[in-house]
Amino acid sequence: MASMEVQTQTQTQKVKKLGVTTMINGIPTDDDKEEEMAESALALFRAKEEEIERKKTEVRDRVQDYMGRVEEATRRLSDIREELDALIDPMRKEVGILRKRVDTVNRELKPLGQTCQKKEREYKEALEAFNDKNKEKAQLVSKLMELVSESERSRMKKLEELSKNIETLQ
Repeated sequence: MASMEVQTQTQTQKVKKLGVTTMINGIPTDDDKEEEMAESALALFRAKEEEIERKKTEVRDRVQDYMGRVEEATRRLSDIREELDALIDPMRKEVGILRKRVDTVNRELKPLGQTCQKKEREYKEALEAFNDKNKEKAQLVSKLMELVSESERSRMKKLEELSKNIETLQ
């Protein structure tokens, strides 16, 4: 009989783990619900903890890999720096000469640039004056054309009047 009770308890626990609750008269008992919720929460917590630990291990492994690559890159950069330092000495004299020439040319460019800017300003002023005079000329020619047209109309009108006067005399 004790063996049957143990078997029944074991089966009840298995059923609870599968998410099935015991029922009294077709209604789940509150103790079973609470126990099931507690077990579910505990299982969820353990799963989350395992996932966090797994991710933590993955991140640690990636950091270690990255650190190895960084160390290798640092070694390579150090080698490259040493090679560059060895190359600098033979070219130092040529570099100094070229720098002096660049400075000299730069000093010569400064007054030329100022002269160029001055000439550009003068050109812009002259162009603006030229454009203003052209505009004034165009306005004057337009006014002249109006005056000539008006004069011609007035003369034609006067001629027509004189012509009428002559016809009336005849």
